[in-house]
Amino acid sequence: MKENKKQKKIILKPLSKPNTSKENTLKFIDKVKDKIDLLYINPSEYFEYIQNDLNLSIIYPSDKANYVVLDNAEELENLSLNYLKSIGNNNKDNETELITPNFREHENKNRTFIKKQFGVYKQVKSNKDVEEIKTISEKGANFVIIDVEDWKIIPLENIIATLQGTDTEIYALAKSIEEIETLFTVLELGVDGIIFESNDEDEVSKIQHIIRKFAFNIAPAKILEIKDIGIGERVCIDTVSMLCEGEGMLIGNKSNFLFLVHNESVGSSFTSPRPFRVNAGAVHSYTITPDGTTKYLSELESGNQILIVNARGMARIVSVGRAKIESRPLRLFKAICGSEIGTIIVQNAETIRFLDKNHKILPVTHTKIGDEIMVFSKRPSGRHFGMEIPDEYILEK
Repeated sequence: MKENKKQKKIILKPLSKPNTSKENTLKFIDKVKDKIDLLYINPSEYFEYIQNDLNLSIIYPSDKANYVVLDNAEELENLSLNYLKSIGNNNKDNETELITPNFREHENKNRTFIKKQFGVYKQVKSNKDVEEIKTISEKGANFVIIDVEDWKIIPLENIIATLQGTDTEIYALAKSIEEIETLFTVLELGVDGIIFESNDEDEVSKIQHIIRKFAFNIAPAKILEIKDIGIGERVCIDTVSMLCEGEGMLIGNKSNFLFLVHNESVGSSFTSPRPFRVNAGAVHSYTITPDGTTKYLSELESGNQILIVNARGMARIVSVGRAKIESRPLRLFKAICGSEIGTIIVQNAETIRFLDKNHKILPVTHTKIGDEIMVFSKRPSGRHFGMEIPDEYILEK
């Protein structure tokens, strides 16, 4: 899988209704300001308040916006030409913002250019439109807004593949919450941002959660204790996807402290690689699912979705092909990360592996007290049927 390192963006277009006042729109924006990245709104009406009081950037077809939406590639070319004509006439004003020929951030000895971003809105109906998007990127667009009627996966895949490795971000118009997850995962890269029309705070929270679940704060934890605990049941998760070296599942005895258990893409002296498999841990263990809830490993079955995470914390969704529960000798590991302490129980075999602090594979049979392995940990919170209850007191041992 090729990792997408760009930050995903939520672009909110406040839903306009006949009876919605400007005051109510501003109140709604104020409530969700910490959950969004950009506002798609007319700057002529809201610019001063949003810039000064909320410190939000605006994307809109207006030169007053921070992200200026243009109609076509020709407008991009004209902006570049205007820059070339004006650059020689602005040498005395160090604070003047200009447009560089390719709209990228640029410096010279007199000034730093660009706070504005420039892009093009494009409806996609055929392969010709995909080629035009490529041209738009080549002419230096910072972003392209794509609109595909009745979202079809193939044109979206073609656009993402075409712009992969460029500096042009892809923003897509999303018509429902259900579309958003697909938009963010196509070709395992997804779009860089979605534009969503809403005046519902809960909808914005759901979108925020969809984005956040694709990234975890993975950090090293020091092993404090290792103990063989005898025979028990462990769960092998066979996915329908080929997993890469460095990827695994987040597993643990506590929902706030999960160990990165590596997949079996690397074989051993006695076994062949099984790159679709994670020998995850004991039946009672937690893992995080794509909707943000936890499940016990014993609950997973064919067709369920799980998160596969790498050492940088980037996650992707895969589906379970089957889950195998078998009796095996088990080993407990206790580790500390910051002030949090967590444990995991896994099968005691060389094919079960952690990732060490250098992101190297470390078999559980070779792991020693004092070793540092990668985990996800956070402040503890209660859970009710897998759903997080942030303010509930809980103590897990």
